Amino acid sequence: MPHGDDGWRIRRTSADLDRLGETESVFALANGWVGWRGTLDEGEPCGMPGSYLNGFHVTYPESGYAFPERSDTVISAPNAALIRLWVDDEPLDLSTGTIRRHHQELDLRAGVVRRETEWVSPGGRGVRIRSTRLVSLTRRPVAAVDWAVEPLDEPVRLRVGADLLANQRVPERADDPRAASVIHDPLTGEIRREDGPDGVLVHRTGRSGQRVAVAVAHRVEAPDEIATDTELTADRFRLALSGPVRPGERIRVTRFAAYECTDVDGTPAGELADLVVAEAATARDDGLDALLTEQRAALDVAWTTADVELEGDPELQLAVRFSVFHLLQSGRADGDRTIPAKGLTGNGYDGHVLWDTEGYVLPVLTYLAPELARSALRWRHAHLPEARDRAAELRLTGATYPWRTLSGRECSGYWPAGSAGLHVNADIADAVLRYVAATGDTAFLAECGAEVLIETARLWHGYGHFDDGGAFHLTGVTGPDEYSALVDDNVFTNLMARRNLRGAADAAEGCPEVAARLGVDAAEAAGWRAAADAMFVPYDGKRGVHEQSAGFTAQPEWDFAGTGEDDYPLLLHFPYLELYRKQVVKQADLVLAMLRCPGEFTAEEKTRNVAYYEARTVRDSSLSASAQAILAAEVGHLDLAYDLFAETAFQDLADLGDKTADGLHLASLAGAWLVVAQGFGGLRDDRGVLAFEPRLPRPITRLAFHLRRHGHRLRVTLTGREARYELPDAGPGDAVELWHHGEQLRVTGDGPVTRPMPPVPDSGPEPQAPPGRRPARRAQEAGGD
Repeated sequence: MPHGDDGWRIRRTSADLDRLGETESVFALANGWVGWRGTLDEGEPCGMPGSYLNGFHVTYPESGYAFPERSDTVISAPNAALIRLWVDDEPLDLSTGTIRRHHQELDLRAGVVRRETEWVSPGGRGVRIRSTRLVSLTRRPVAAVDWAVEPLDEPVRLRVGADLLANQRVPERADDPRAASVIHDPLTGEIRREDGPDGVLVHRTGRSGQRVAVAVAHRVEAPDEIATDTELTADRFRLALSGPVRPGERIRVTRFAAYECTDVDGTPAGELADLVVAEAATARDDGLDALLTEQRAALDVAWTTADVELEGDPELQLAVRFSVFHLLQSGRADGDRTIPAKGLTGNGYDGHVLWDTEGYVLPVLTYLAPELARSALRWRHAHLPEARDRAAELRLTGATYPWRTLSGRECSGYWPAGSAGLHVNADIADAVLRYVAATGDTAFLAECGAEVLIETARLWHGYGHFDDGGAFHLTGVTGPDEYSALVDDNVFTNLMARRNLRGAADAAEGCPEVAARLGVDAAEAAGWRAAADAMFVPYDGKRGVHEQSAGFTAQPEWDFAGTGEDDYPLLLHFPYLELYRKQVVKQADLVLAMLRCPGEFTAEEKTRNVAYYEARTVRDSSLSASAQAILAAEVGHLDLAYDLFAETAFQDLADLGDKTADGLHLASLAGAWLVVAQGFGGLRDDRGVLAFEPRLPRPITRLAFHLRRHGHRLRVTLTGREARYELPDAGPGDAVELWHHGEQLRVTGDGPVTRPMPPVPDSGPEPQAPPGRRPARRAQEAGGD
């Protein structure tokens, strides 16, 4: 669980050194363009080094008809965060010597990582190291580290190597098929230059045809006896300092780094080098204090909307803020990139963008930082040409977005859970519709959104078919549950496609110029509406539940009694042939459909569906707990909802899946806020209106969160007795329309509106999870019954 005492700091000590990879992900800093993993300054010991640029990757060949001919994997840019230290010729290494004190801290308000270590070398020489890192939220290319060393008790001879290092060795992680591909020495040097204590390296990749430039500029404070030198090779620039240091003296190196990359046929290498040299020099001239002030100011503004106040469970309070912090630093409003599933915190999933972004991350950013959501959706629009090409390759109509991608091309060669996962197209369309509804950004709809909606609607209309009875079917697809593949009429996919088809028809009517440019006529739009209206939704009348897909409830049950604790996750211990034909669910699927399309189900249907699928869902995916928590809260199982909330909130802070070392799970982080707003706040927005049905679990005594709606900041404050809605920044004439438990309200700048919290519905006994798969009972630990 997180260490912290004020709700704003995540801490690690020497007791956590056996969790290096996890800590490096948790302490990663990013700004949507540059990402630094939270490695120790000296680089060793290390779980997984990583300095990332959004979209920077290498390409390697694949083969097979309609499989991607090339696949991409993220690689590290040259690492500018390394500062190595030798104490009387012994390298500082926390796995040797004696640690008197070690403390690392991620400050969520300041946006920095601080570190302090007192270490005694095997030879008995003691030093204290202090450092502060930041990746600038206000200056896209810039990151900085301020590092200082001083003797503890007696004079020592120190040697410092402040490195800019390319082609840093990355350890193999072949124990799990989900681990990233490791490409050794992917960069070829083009330019290396030094200017006094400063340097720049320019490299290029091979098949991906990218060029990266990194410059470092320094400020140095040191005793007069310290000698300064530099070393320069194709893959390394080092600022070296050496000499005796007495107690009361120190060596301090403040490094300002700047990163840029472009296609090889874009900016020439020399010009790119000049650009980053200028950026780094400007940052040094302005100074570290200016960067720190800018960072805090930017976060102060962001937290005004993004903060969640949760009383009753301090650990969860900190965990939710941690989650939101990493979402805020995952994207950029002024960029031309989107948000990978791991952000810029690790190389898991090969750094790919998946449906996690539109399915989980963008629904949060739409309400907290809509400019970040807009930028990510513009990236999807920019890659419509590749999606159209992919559709043609698969002999489909419209556009087919990739299941996994870095550059806009499909990178997944696994057919059942990749190409057949067509719901990614509806997820993107859904993110467009929710963004426009929440912001009123009709300009975005006309410029980008309508075209995405239209081309994805064409996919569904061409892919599906009407049966003899007039029902519209989507067959041979894979829904969110990856333990069921190539199924017919997956409810999630069908309902999301229905939303996509209707949204596209509305967009074609609202944006006639776009429709005309794309050749949409009245007959085509009417065809979309007809398919949506006739969309088949399988239902098992005998059991009184919706089928996850046609025939699902008639399949054999999984033998949970014969499945041991060590058999999870199932995908690592059972063949997919066994998983695909049984009633076992990896992650929320039908339950997720009820969250995304709540108006398609009655309250009674939701209650029965939650109970049925809770008994069959094993949560072998970090995507699952948040959706299950939200529906559990809606139907009245608040203890279960609270426990699932804790699972999604602590997914990375407690490394619940033992995969945090590969990078953070942004969808799970987003899930923490979604449970706050959609679970306990009861927020629903699928019909274009804002509706709340709040209810609090007993451990939470007060919950407050904000969201942006058509430019206004709405504050929602919940206690066990009442809900309070207000517009803290609005004038008397401003207003937001919303619903509270079925009552329409108008909230204005004149003052808050309060309403009582109605009783929680009685849904009977808590539904049973598969043996051993219920989340830990945090509700009891935190004070619940």
